[in-house]
Amino acid sequence: MTLITLVRHGQTDWNLARRIQGSTDIPLNDTGRRQAREAAVDLVMTDPVLLVSSDLSRAEETARIIGAARGWSGPQTYVALRERNYGVAEGMTDTELVTRFGSWHTAEIPDAEPREEVAERALQALLEIAHGVDDETHIVAVSHGGVIGSLLRHLTGDPLPGLRIANGSAHTLRVHDGIALVHAPHLLPVS
Repeated sequence: MTLITLVRHGQTDWNLARRIQGSTDIPLNDTGRRQAREAAVDLVMTDPVLLVSSDLSRAEETARIIGAARGWSGPQTYVALRERNYGVAEGMTDTELVTRFGSWHTAEIPDAEPREEVAERALQALLEIAHGVDDETHIVAVSHGGVIGSLLRHLTGDPLPGLRIANGSAHTLRVHDGIALVHAPHLLPVS
């Protein structure tokens, strides 16, 4: 059995402004770097650890900060862990998105990657990573709110309406004859 802890990257200026980042490569801000250091302290696990991340800089930097604080090498980066492409909505605020396309959870956004495809690509990548390590290795995967939320919805069959993934939060999965959610404590109401 392999455990995978999914960590959402720390805050960016676009998070703070409630702008949709998607695949746009926006760096961490100082709050995000602090959140990454706090996430490193909060992670409870024993070695060996494989540290991986999305290839977007906000996730990779979060992973590097966590790795430096914990003495772990890496991260290895994976394009399949990158945030959902939000198409024409990237750069819009959440309010602008709702005004233009309707409810966040049902919006039909031109050129946006479907949530199901996000979950499938990330799930496939995590399974491949897990199958490449010993069962005792704990995988820490730094990714994005859209990816983690899509995975949690897919794994639980629960649409999780009105919830979002907090920056710096951690959610644990178990890989053994498939993949299952073990722990998801940091879900916040959408405000």
